[in-house]
Amino acid sequence: MNLKLNFENILFLDIETVPEVENFTDLTEAKQELFALKTQYQRKEDFSPEDFYEKAGIWAEFGKIVCISVGYFTNFNNANRAFRITSFFGDEVKILEDFKKLLNSHFNKAQHLLCGHNGKEFDFPYIARRMIINQIELPEKLNLFGKKPWEIPHLDTMELWKFGDYKHFTSLKLLTSILGIPSPKDDIDGSEVGAVFYKEKNIKRIVKYCEKDTIAVAQLLLRFNNEPLIEEVNIISV
Repeated sequence: MNLKLNFENILFLDIETVPEVENFTDLTEAKQELFALKTQYQRKEDFSPEDFYEKAGIWAEFGKIVCISVGYFTNFNNANRAFRITSFFGDEVKILEDFKKLLNSHFNKAQHLLCGHNGKEFDFPYIARRMIINQIELPEKLNLFGKKPWEIPHLDTMELWKFGDYKHFTSLKLLTSILGIPSPKDDIDGSEVGAVFYKEKNIKRIVKYCEKDTIAVAQLLLRFNNEPLIEEVNIISV
């Protein structure tokens, strides 16, 4: 693609989300009714709102973020190239505040970009909505009000793969497979995160899964730009 990017200016990220409470019956009656209305089209007559609630994590109005993993390159153009990765997890408010602090302190310049897979449709707006719900002021990189399309500091590997075909959805798993990138999906998938969080109470497993996705997003952008892939030895947890 020859995107002419400075990879050291890009923050790669992925998020994991779950329903805001474990069970549909834990919602207030008003919230149950709102969820039923929100999901009426998707459910049709096949599922009751309660049966459909396991999918609630995909909506920022009914879900919450349990992990944000981020990665960035250092020494990109020499033999010491490294990809540094870290994760924010635990209490959602702290996750969002720590992520905001990272953006404001290290990725707040005009040249800095955020990159995710389907990030423009999911990760970036989800984070922004959860910040507003939790009364956290948006960082500049997520505040798109008044910005022209070419001023939005976001990259999306799925959008790049579309080549203008707006109907085309390609999963991260499929793209890494066809492009010869080690698959990040060797443990759980997105549909299992809620159960791992609420039933297993295994946040470390979710963090590992989220970090693998973040690495895969960076690998995709490297392949799109005909750059060598990241070697495992050069991935550093910070």
